[in-house]
Amino acid sequence: MLFDRADGKMLRHTDPMYRVAAHIMVKRSDSMNNITLDIPLEPIEKYIRQKKKEGIPMNHMAVILAAFNRTLCDFPALNRFIVNKRAYSRKEIAIGMVVLRPGDDKTMSKIYLQPEDTIFDVELRIREYVDNSRNVEKQNSTDKLIATLVNIPGLLRFAVNVLKWMDWHNLLPKAIIDASPMHNTMVFTNLASIRTNHIHHHIYDFGTTSLLMAAGNFREVPRRTRDGEIVHERCLPLGLVMDERIASGYYFSQAFRRMKEYFKNPALLEEPPER
Repeated sequence: MLFDRADGKMLRHTDPMYRVAAHIMVKRSDSMNNITLDIPLEPIEKYIRQKKKEGIPMNHMAVILAAFNRTLCDFPALNRFIVNKRAYSRKEIAIGMVVLRPGDDKTMSKIYLQPEDTIFDVELRIREYVDNSRNVEKQNSTDKLIATLVNIPGLLRFAVNVLKWMDWHNLLPKAIIDASPMHNTMVFTNLASIRTNHIHHHIYDFGTTSLLMAAGNFREVPRRTRDGEIVHERCLPLGLVMDERIASGYYFSQAFRRMKEYFKNPALLEEPPER
């Protein structure tokens, strides 16, 4: 249909306020909001230990991405994006991730999830993605695209301008979208793996990323108990940056509240969603 894209279906009946907002805030850099979520670690680590006793591999990243994936089922507007002042519903769930390779080299590509994935499916997909990305003898589609652009003199500037124009006008081929690390549901970066605190990383004007999540070093967060006592809770901080044009603040708050429920009880993610 007119204005549909290879990676998204144009939404024709969104809230008028958000259609206006897309004209006022044309760039994602105009519309970024950020929040820090401190996720208590005890329930997650208890769950991971229990799974390992059962002989089932599990890690923090699998819990995080499985909880986010399930939240998308409950709050599908999180998988929307804005291009050329129009709102689109994404046709897939794609998570952009950076993987460190031997020798401080790094690569960025995408891991694809399905709405019906359980936490065990997500853990397996992550393991396969990391193993493939760390294979220095094997280039992914993103590596090949970047290598082509930078190795031919004068091509990079011209190609980037052409790709931006094509993206703006919904002419970007699916093969380029698949190779681009900036066309995705969310970018996830685990800064704790390099012993760095969480940050609020910008989302890119190029591409279709509407969410960016950065996990950082574990930290202790003060919390008041029901008895009025102040205790320090060991937490995993998540820095979230979002494009406010895809949903209301209330919608985001409800979505993140639901995601926290999955962090409190990751066993909820062991079965496919009901819908």
